[in-house]
Amino acid sequence: MYGNKSGGSYGRPRNDGPKEMHDTTCSDCGCQTQVPFKPTEGRPVYCKDCYAKHKPQRDRY
Repeated sequence: MYGNKSGGSYGRPRNDGPKEMHDTTCSDCGCQTQVPFKPTEGRPVYCKDCYAKHKPQRDRY
C-alpha cells in the first residue's frame, strides 16, 4: 500500500480539524492578532494586513 503510516497520502499531513491559534501582537501596527503557530521570541509576527505588505512579490510569467 502507498502513503505514509500516519494515514495521510503521499507524505501530505492529515487535516485533523482547526489548528490551535495563539494570541500575539503584530510587530508592525501593534494590534492584537492570532496566528496558527507559537510565536518565537525575537522573530517578527504580523497581522493579516501587515503580512501582506511584507510578503515577497512573486514573479508572474
